[in-house]
Formats: sequence, structure tokens, C-alpha cells
Amino acid sequence: MAREKKFFEEDGVSVANFIVPGAGARVVNAVTAGQAMFGLGDSNHPLKATEKGKETTILFATDTRCSYANIVVRKELYEKGVKTVDALADRKLVGRKAVIAATAIGSGTYVYGVYVLKNTKAADGKPVNDHVEWVGGGASTTMLGGLKAGKFDAIMAVPEWQWAAEDEGFGKAVYDVLDERAWDRVFGGPIAVTVGFALKETLEKSPDLVQGYVNACYRAQQWIRKAKDDEIVDLVYKPYMDTFKREIVLRSVKYYKTIFDWDFVIDPKDYDNSMKVFVPEVIDKPIPYARAIDMAFVGKAHQKIKSCALRRASSSATWPRRFARRRARCPPSTTSRSRSVTRSSSPSSGRRAAANRPSST
Repeated sequence: MAREKKFFEEDGVSVANFIVPGAGARVVNAVTAGQAMFGLGDSNHPLKATEKGKETTILFATDTRCSYANIVVRKELYEKGVKTVDALADRKLVGRKAVIAATAIGSGTYVYGVYVLKNTKAADGKPVNDHVEWVGGGASTTMLGGLKAGKFDAIMAVPEWQWAAEDEGFGKAVYDVLDERAWDRVFGGPIAVTVGFALKETLEKSPDLVQGYVNACYRAQQWIRKAKDDEIVDLVYKPYMDTFKREIVLRSVKYYKTIFDWDFVIDPKDYDNSMKVFVPEVIDKPIPYARAIDMAFVGKAHQKIKSCALRRASSSATWPRRFARRRARCPPSTTSRSRSVTRSSSPSSGRRAAANRPSST
């Protein structure tokens, strides 16, 4: 959104193109290797980089729940009574030790899935995770195909996979992250899932550039918040998502707006919720909030956007429209349109994109 609305350029950040190398681990590798200055992906990746000695700082969060922590079971099992997560531990209902597929062992879907099952008790009082077998299921075709064919009893699912399984009649969700009570019962509240990040040395050497990046991303988040769903789809469909049906993209937009973190702020309590998920599955021990997070740039972005809005309103009331924007000395309003030649391969892949190394203009 920030690129399509030209927010980067307006904040002095030149972005020649985006790198979309694939999974989140590749995004953070691009950042730590110096191929990109900023990354966007699951918060576990910059934390792992920091633990391994590449000090990586989280700058903001774009959402508060993990969209791929949904658990979908085979419809046959659902109809037999496997309608809750704890029922996955019941071998009589499942017919065997339940086989649950994540995209890969160690992946984000695996980490969040294991946490859900570890924090759900079976009838014998033990965690459901003690009663299941985890396997790697691959991408959408093999994950959905395996569920449909009965190879998997349940899968971890992004919303698009959940919709496909339910709409085509071969799967039903037993854990849905949009159920706030179910989410809070397991995770204890919001979590910074998708985050923007950069190397600590980038913050130290190029603070103005980092501020411009955060400003642009925050403006984009506010534009999404206020824009109509169809307007958002119009902006991103052709350059990024035209390999998908438009109605699926629209449904995705509606979905993600329910879990977005509009203010970009990561509270210490929310960070602590994340640590419970990641230790010891992802990192060996907790990383202090002050070492992992820097909210100063988000704070300045808030001040700038608020200040500009007030100054624009004041200028527009006292000056002719053609002079108001110049007098305010703020980025122009978010009504312009722009084009991009960059394409991504899935509705969610843009959330994992790493911005190519930009330069100050």
C-alpha cells in the first residue's frame, strides 16, 4: 500500500523494487545479508537473528493475531464429533493418533499450532500435543489435497485455505483465530505477529531513513483503515494479486482488517505473550523487550501524522486550496494513485516482503 500510494517517496525513501524471496526465514536472511534494508514478516525471524548474533530490531507490528493459527479438520471427523481442539486427542473419534499437517516442521504454522495444542488439555489432563503426530504438508495444493484425501486429519490453515476447505465441503474449522475468546484463552491477548524490522546498525547509521520507512508504512496502515474494501482491492489487485479471483482478494481484505494493529504499537505485555509462543520452540531463552523492540520511530510517526492533519485542516480553512498543501509542509493527502510492476504470488506473500535497499532522496 505504501508503495502504491507513493508514501515512501513522499517521506524521502526511494524503493526501486521489492524482494519477495519466499518464506519469512528468507526475508530475514535478505536483511541480515545486506540485500535489503527492511523486512516484513513473522516476529520470530528477527528474534532468531538477534539470538544468533545479528542484532535485528523490530520497528512496528501490523497485526495482533496470527492468521495461520487456524486449525481445520476433515469433515468426516467433524461429523463424528471432532468439533473442538481437545477432541483431536481422542483416538476413538479420530480412529488413530491424529495426523496434523503444518507447512513444514519448524515453520510458523508449526510453531503456532504446537502452542495451541500444548495449551489445550485432553480428557486425560495432558496437552493435546502429546496425543498427535505432526508432519510437513507443503503448500496449498498438497495441504488441502492431503486433508481432502484423508492423509491428514487436520491442517494448520491460512484463512484462504480454511475458506476453500469449508466452501468445498471437505473441512471444518475447530480453532478460528477470529474467535476472540478462543484466541485469548490460548495466547492471553494480542501478539505482535507480522512486524517490520531492520538491523540495529541501520537504526544507528541511518535513523532518518528508518523514520521515513516507518512513517510511510504507518500512513499506509491508516489509509487501509479508512478506505473502502473495494478501493483497497482496486489499488493492489492488478499489480500484485491478479492470479486470484477478485472476490477472494476482497474477502481477504475484509478478514485482515479485523486483526490489523492500527497504531503499530507493541506493548510489553503483548511482547511477553509472544515470548511464551517462541521459547523454546524458536529461541532458547527470552530476549528482553528493550533489546528486541524500538517504538521511538512509531511514536514520531504518530506525532507527524497527527501534526500534519491538524496543520492541513488549519491551512485549508484559511488559504486557497492550491496553496494549503505547500503551506502545511506535510506529505500530500492520500488520494493520489500510482502504478507498480512488482507482483507477488499469493494474497499473504506481500506481508513477508523485504524492501530492496533504498536510498535517501
